Amino acid sequence: MASIESSDPLTREELAWELVEVFDDLEVHQINEVLARNVPLETLKFFAAYAQDFGESQAICGDALNRLPNLLLLGYLLRVVEDRLVSDGESFEG
Repeated sequence: MASIESSDPLTREELAWELVEVFDDLEVHQINEVLARNVPLETLKFFAAYAQDFGESQAICGDALNRLPNLLLLGYLLRVVEDRLVSDGESFEG
């Protein structure tokens, strides 16, 4: 997806794609820094444990199970970005 250059408010989908593109360009140590600055350690531990329990209860295994915590974290970070945009007075469509 191309970077959004419009002054129109972002939709939730556009915001999500922008976040994914940012993370796609980061190296592992940069991702770790973003997580350390934005996600409490207890939250990271919760996502890891919850993803393991949920994945096993749904018979998810292999790479999909290993990637489940990352998916939860991405959703959490998206919500953090949304909350910060709203609290900064910006809005997005969706």
